[in-house]
Amino acid sequence: MEGKTRKALVSLPIVVVVGALTAVAGSQGGSTLAGVPVFALGVAAAFVIQWLVFIPSYRAQTEKFYDLTGALTYISITVLLVLLSPGVDARGLLLAAMVVAWAVRLGTFLFRRVTMHGKDDRFDDIKRDSIRFLNAWTIQGLWVVLTAALAWVAITSDRKVGLDGFFWAGLLVWAAGFGIEIVADSQKRAFKADPANRGRFISTGLWSRSRHPNYFGEITLWVGVAIIALPVLQGWQWAALVSPVFVALLLIKGSGVPLLEAKADEKWGGQPDYEAYKQNTPVLIPRVR
Repeated sequence: MEGKTRKALVSLPIVVVVGALTAVAGSQGGSTLAGVPVFALGVAAAFVIQWLVFIPSYRAQTEKFYDLTGALTYISITVLLVLLSPGVDARGLLLAAMVVAWAVRLGTFLFRRVTMHGKDDRFDDIKRDSIRFLNAWTIQGLWVVLTAALAWVAITSDRKVGLDGFFWAGLLVWAAGFGIEIVADSQKRAFKADPANRGRFISTGLWSRSRHPNYFGEITLWVGVAIIALPVLQGWQWAALVSPVFVALLLIKGSGVPLLEAKADEKWGGQPDYEAYKQNTPVLIPRVR
């Protein structure tokens, strides 16, 4: 058995256990259905959906539905939690709308990208190994759970708080992050669509102020969700504050910035204009001037 397959076998139960612990912590003080915490049902469903879609995806040896499944999982479970939680208040409903709006945009963007390119080269080796491919789908389940945890806690919580200062401050932060992400992605898509830019790197618009403005927007919007959810947290639900931290670490240290920086260095490294761009442009937080 190859080393990477062994690592996947070790990773699988760890990922599921982390998901289970999140389910237990987030369920405290939340709605129940026939004695089962609604939040825990949502967590379980996030994993089950990934495993069900993994089966035909592995058979067809395709990753085309990977990102789309992740986005649809956010949407379907968020809506399900609203329907199963009695007396969802305005805070919960608006948080649900934020998650759905974000997931619709991201899912559409990622599905269009993989359809355009025909494949996602991250999966070239993984999808041929059933254990590693299953592990990738399982990790996506945990990604959904940890990212949406605070919103789901607020939706299912028995504690109801009116639309206070935390809500309005969080809404402004979320809107700013969402807007930055949309503009950054649109600018990059337009840049790539121009034949004159073939083989070049983008350094205009928001990309002149940050090398990864879309990731900055992504982190910012989940911080906004955290601010909105703060007043309803109680007991072990505070563990759900891992959500924005998880998103930031994933993008800054995991599958986001490091991979893209490495690809960019491989493609344009040594070119004077690219090296000057790297030296003068922050990695993540946009410069004001």
